[in-house]
Amino acid sequence: MKLSKAQYDEIAQFLGHVQPTRQSLRKLKERFPRYLNGVMKNAAAPVLLELANEVDFAPSLMARIVLERFLKEQEGTIPSKTLINSMLRDPSQIPDGVLANQVYQCTVNDCCYGPLVDCIKHAIGHEHEVLLREMLLEKNLSFLAEEQLRAKGYDKTPDFILEVPVAVEGHIIHWIESKASFGDECSHQAYLQDQFWSYWNRFGPGLVIYWYGFIEELDCHRERGILLKDCFPTDIVTLRHSMAQH
Repeated sequence: MKLSKAQYDEIAQFLGHVQPTRQSLRKLKERFPRYLNGVMKNAAAPVLLELANEVDFAPSLMARIVLERFLKEQEGTIPSKTLINSMLRDPSQIPDGVLANQVYQCTVNDCCYGPLVDCIKHAIGHEHEVLLREMLLEKNLSFLAEEQLRAKGYDKTPDFILEVPVAVEGHIIHWIESKASFGDECSHQAYLQDQFWSYWNRFGPGLVIYWYGFIEELDCHRERGILLKDCFPTDIVTLRHSMAQH
């Protein structure tokens, strides 16, 4: 599925009107005393989750803020991100049992952020990489996967590099990157800067598959060497096929 920028903007604007406006962090801090009063009355009640819902703030982010403040007051220093992330993934590490339960309730009830969502995203991403690998094998295309490239010493690589380039819609392709997400302007620009142009510099032109679609105006770098698709291409032209025609 491909959307025009106008269609995407219309959907984003509509969702923006439907969702309540998020409150500022200042207002969140003002509600911390309410959290303490709430858990003193009933330690098992999802006080932190209810506060997050009340101010329309992601529960996992609310849990992170409260956990960071708790650890800072306990230790007297700002806790590291590594420690915070570890405790969010495994709340049993939190030294306060009541807070551990509150954090757990937030993370398991957050559909947008947090360790549980990260696991789901990772699983979906891996699933689509496996799907892409199977499609390459079905087409008898020889390739090197990311783990093989890392073993060769490459630090930043696409998911697959084709050992023999192919042509897709008249464009030569040396590598393929799988993205199990929708390609919007913000994420695509970040990928271009952090990944795609780096791949282009090292390995030549390539193909990015956004399995859940993308804004069609973003597919504007074909002549420079980055092609966007929302599915595995069906019109791949291989060197063998080209030689047979001649």
